[in-house]
Amino acid sequence: VQLQASGGGLVQAGGSLRLSCAASGRTFSRYHMAWFRQAPGKEREFVAGMNWSGNSAHYSESANGRFTISRDNGKNAVYLQMNILKPEDTAVYYCTARSGLYIFYPRITDFDYWGQGTLVTVSS
Repeated sequence: VQLQASGGGLVQAGGSLRLSCAASGRTFSRYHMAWFRQAPGKEREFVAGMNWSGNSAHYSESANGRFTISRDNGKNAVYLQMNILKPEDTAVYYCTARSGLYIFYPRITDFDYWGQGTLVTVSS
């Protein structure tokens, strides 16, 4: 599956953004999806994940309560609604997909496919 993330941009602290990830292929609904992010000089980290059906979602501690992951299998898309953004949320955000078992708090190596990333910059 090929992934294309979009929706990043510049936003003030306290604002909101909605990231989208479009997936190619007819088997999108077989994949568990997730968002990771990588801030300058830091390692890529897990943000949010959702299972193939959309009935199970998990978040990092920093994202919990502010971010919401969702998916539309009919549109081959996954989304990340980000609210109450903070300067420390500044990063390149990547969508990613894996098949097989759903992992609640996955590592980078658990995923098979990655999008190209979209930059989110939060100004103070």
